[in-house]
Amino acid sequence: MTPPSALAPVLPATGARTPVAAPAAKAAAAPIGAQSAAHSAMAAALRRAGLRLLPWLLPLALLALWQAGADGGWISPQVLPPPAFVWQTLTDLAASGELWMNLQASLLRVVTGFAIGSLLGLALGSAMGLSPRLQAYVLPTFNALVQIPVLAWLPFVLLLVGIGEPLKYILIAKAALVPVTLNTLQGFRQTPETLREVGRVYGYTRRQEVLEIVLPHAVPTLFTGLRLGFTKAWLSLVVVELVASSEGIGYLIVYGRQLFQLDLVMAAVIVVGAIGYLIDRVLDMSERRLLRDRPAQGARP
Repeated sequence: MTPPSALAPVLPATGARTPVAAPAAKAAAAPIGAQSAAHSAMAAALRRAGLRLLPWLLPLALLALWQAGADGGWISPQVLPPPAFVWQTLTDLAASGELWMNLQASLLRVVTGFAIGSLLGLALGSAMGLSPRLQAYVLPTFNALVQIPVLAWLPFVLLLVGIGEPLKYILIAKAALVPVTLNTLQGFRQTPETLREVGRVYGYTRRQEVLEIVLPHAVPTLFTGLRLGFTKAWLSLVVVELVASSEGIGYLIVYGRQLFQLDLVMAAVIVVGAIGYLIDRVLDMSERRLLRDRPAQGARP
């Protein structure tokens, strides 16, 4: 006869783990996790694509509104030509070589004037940033001269140098000089005094202090000044060419206005905006590349 204890179910001891189907649960959870990761990656990619396309929404909306106005006859074609007509004029200018000839003249002027103004601005801003006494002497007068627009200097400079290329170089350089000088001064000011004291403790010379302590911290502000300086130089180029020039993108605008060819005016305006945008992007990429090593430089005394 079998004892009752043999018929009783065997219960697990207290605290012992019962066997669980762990491999099956993990196998079921794996597709869910992979699906969730795929959705997250897709959402992140769509978000990045949306951020890249976001700046183009307003230009595309304006272009659509322009086309709708041309199709609906809201504005006379003599006042605002259709986009297709402007595009045809732009391609004709490019095919004939007239666009490239005038664009080359404008780029030469803006590069020359911007280089002169930037070099002078970097030198003047650095000198005032390193010498409080010079800053006290020069900065008030400089701030007063800053308030005078470029066109106000045109008659005076015209009397001095005539209507040739030096007139354009001087006015473009003046436009670039102002933001470059002020941002260079600000960049030299924002260097922490504690880092300069550490440099003195390590026995840095004045040159080493400027090159290894001040400049790494001033680079972002310097590039901001250069970008603003180029923007001012480009705008001043168009203004100067509108007033006193026989070639260039600004001259095309004046020529189209005189002949009431507004398709030529719009084509030249589009070129001005596109070239300015491209050069600003180039400066922005140069700034980002230069700032990659900035934390390592800033970590040194």
